[in-house]
Amino acid sequence: MKCLLHPRAGRSYQPPGLNRPSRIGSLLPHVDPSSGTWSVTPQRIGRRWQRPNGPGPRLEVVLRLGFAVIGVVDMPRAVAFWTVALNLVASEEWQNDDWVTLCHADGSGRALGLQRSQSPVEAHPRTHLDLFVDTTAEQESEVERLVGLGATKLDWGLYPPEPDFIVLGDPDGNPFCIVDLSQAPSGGHGSS
Repeated sequence: MKCLLHPRAGRSYQPPGLNRPSRIGSLLPHVDPSSGTWSVTPQRIGRRWQRPNGPGPRLEVVLRLGFAVIGVVDMPRAVAFWTVALNLVASEEWQNDDWVTLCHADGSGRALGLQRSQSPVEAHPRTHLDLFVDTTAEQESEVERLVGLGATKLDWGLYPPEPDFIVLGDPDGNPFCIVDLSQAPSGGHGSS
């Protein structure tokens, strides 16, 4: 994680907000002698980002990735589909008429959010879920199982030659992919 900072002529430069104390981590400034460019590099120690002893700007980082949220029209139908499809359970703590949080059945945490939506489904959304399987046989089996639960095979039209994924729609029509990792480029069999 690098952030390039350019010093002002003849003076040291510190961007606004970088001098606050950090709860999560800190950054250590460094000037590249060949270019004169400042870089700020975090130092990771254990689970926390820390700045080694000495002066320097600090950056507070409090964000962390939560989980994907899917817009749905029919909440009970969506809850029924996704809980069975991914072996999840609906959390009673995190739900109301317009929101349901689905958690891992083993209690290991939240996995997926369902939010009531009135906006139309996008045919080719920029964000979607990729669900992984290890083999082509598993992919075929899971596609068949999910279609039996209410998913539909979508007329995608954007498949590459020899795709490693199959595009399905959930009961609301939201596209998602079943990816065969043995055929994916990282699986060693696909092209890069």
